[in-house]
Amino acid sequence: MKIGIVCYPTYGGSGVVATELGKALAEKGHQVHFITYQEPVRLDSFHENIFYHEVSALEYPLFQHQPYESALASKIVDVTKFERLDILHVHYAIPHASSALMAKQILGEQGYQLPFVTTLHGTDITLVGKDPGYQPVVEYSINHSDGITSVSENLKQDTLKNFKINRHIEVIPNFIDFSRFRKTNKEHFKKAIAPLGENILIHVSNFRRVKRVEDVLRMFDIVVKHIPSKLFLVGDGPERNNLEQICRSLGNCDQIRFLGKQDPVEELLAVADLFVLPSENESFGLAALEAMACEVPVISSNAGGIPEINVQGETGFLSHVGDYADMAKNAIHILEDENRLKQFKKNAYAQAQRFSIDKILPQYEAYYAKVLMGKG
Repeated sequence: MKIGIVCYPTYGGSGVVATELGKALAEKGHQVHFITYQEPVRLDSFHENIFYHEVSALEYPLFQHQPYESALASKIVDVTKFERLDILHVHYAIPHASSALMAKQILGEQGYQLPFVTTLHGTDITLVGKDPGYQPVVEYSINHSDGITSVSENLKQDTLKNFKINRHIEVIPNFIDFSRFRKTNKEHFKKAIAPLGENILIHVSNFRRVKRVEDVLRMFDIVVKHIPSKLFLVGDGPERNNLEQICRSLGNCDQIRFLGKQDPVEELLAVADLFVLPSENESFGLAALEAMACEVPVISSNAGGIPEINVQGETGFLSHVGDYADMAKNAIHILEDENRLKQFKKNAYAQAQRFSIDKILPQYEAYYAKVLMGKG
């Protein structure tokens, strides 16, 4: 198949999933065309079946904001006609689904049929999409997609609750590429950063308020008083300055490292003992799944789709949003017994294998086939 993929090219979960899916499809022999405003960050190597098409929006003094949606629709039309795409897959509803719908209608008038699949990822539904300024367009675009997928059952139910959707939504979960995310021997690295054998806790996010990184700091402050530990905070974002101030007020900055954005995060996960994800809302929790693939148990909130991957008492523990004291208690429970920690690590890896890209990719291929037959 010739498949067009529209996504955000940033470090966000939807862009990462879209890019990794495209790379996997290319490995299977499909021709994949990425259509976005800059090259996706995970598109880091050449492949003969992968093509990138840049969307350029006109800079004109009359426009306070560049009309990206129109420029994207035009680019989809251009790429589809020139490359003869079979199907288009748009990730994150806003504004990709509406742009795809506009492009489909333009192409239809020119005698070219382009079915498109919309994948819902999270905040495009639970946050931005519910805004009155976007909801009618999002709802209309979803209902006129030829196929709709959701990354979790929880997000599917949120979508049906908040929008009047008259179409079937297929749940196809996010996935892990075990060729990248796997346990590797980094003991020399661990000894350098934890010379006294301290346990290492890690959090990875974009440091937005919804991620509740402050809870990570307060939870760690309890844990470190019981068990010698270090904390890695990976990422950056609007809460960074506030987090540094909290760290200083708690007086434990010597045990905390702000590492900024790290692309090879798997190398940090290789030395971690616990992954912490206290998010207020999380449609799936891909970062936690990546940790589990590296044999790292998860301490998390029970928000959104996280319980669909983090199994209570087996791969880690779930707590109510904001209950950092309970998260600390659960973390201590795992870390205080070496054999218990080993079992949790083993369980986390086994659970992650259920989401291997080798198992999820065929689900997307089968769904594309259904959509092409008009059965999405």
